Amino acid sequence: MYTPQFSDKAAITVRRLAWALEVSMPKAVNQIINTLPFIYTQGVICLACKDRTKCAMCAFSGQTAGGQSKPAA
Repeated sequence: MYTPQFSDKAAITVRRLAWALEVSMPKAVNQIINTLPFIYTQGVICLACKDRTKCAMCAFSGQTAGGQSKPAA
């Protein structure tokens, strides 16, 4: 599995977010990642995607325009 390398500034920022959220750094990173679909829309992300084999697991695949999730079928 890929382990990202953070800059010192990013690591310091994530640590402070983790403290504020009262969670571990990995959990803070997960919360940040889970928030991104509310910031970036599916169209932007999907157009740039280079691995279409993981769409079913991607947080962006269940969105409508504007970052809102589609209702469950």
